Amino acid sequence: MVPEMDDQTQSFDAQQMVEEIQEGGQKAPSVDLDADYEAAKSFSVSEIDATEEGAKAAEAATSSQFEVSQPQSAPTEAQATGNPDDYLDMAKEVNPNL
Repeated sequence: MVPEMDDQTQSFDAQQMVEEIQEGGQKAPSVDLDADYEAAKSFSVSEIDATEEGAKAAEAATSSQFEVSQPQSAPTEAQATGNPDDYLDMAKEVNPNL
């Protein structure tokens, strides 16, 4: 288990590293973003996922296990009457619990 480090400890460790690099006691870390990116890509997809069998397994794992119903549209025609009771009647058609 890694012990928790507070900001002061991290800052001290970073400062020590900077001083050692400046004195030549430690080599400065080098970063090659292109090489790191290419290496990361090799881990992003497993060998099985690159095959047709992997594609079938992914489809089975992500497909819906329940029947999905299609929405049905109900035509509504609202006529401007200016009567609030008409609005309430229309709302009751949509939600009978009102």
